[in-house]
Amino acid sequence: MAYDEFLADRIRNQLKEKKANFSELKMMGGLCFKLDNKMLCGIHIDKKYGDSLLMARIGESVYIKELGKPNCLPMDLTGRPMKGYIFVTPDGFDSEDDLSYWLDLCIAFNPLAKASKSRKKKR
Repeated sequence: MAYDEFLADRIRNQLKEKKANFSELKMMGGLCFKLDNKMLCGIHIDKKYGDSLLMARIGESVYIKELGKPNCLPMDLTGRPMKGYIFVTPDGFDSEDDLSYWLDLCIAFNPLAKASKSRKKKR
């Protein structure tokens, strides 16, 4: 199952409206949106829920507060949740205003986020 292309288009459109200079990277069957070469948000296909989830990199300062919302889950891919990252279930980004809320949190955190170290390519 591929990621939700309709959700990808919604994210693209909102990021363009917000004048964010973003890029995209396909990862493990999902899609990652990057801003300033740092992960901003993404679409993750969750087999447990049978649906695409919004992955939001919101930072640790708002993580606990947002995690308390009914449509939010800790981002746990390995059995150990990643602080500062959450998954939002489809009901949590159903409206354009809801999606905009999550993207605004991601964009607000982005200047504080650290970029991943570049990996050297093997020859």
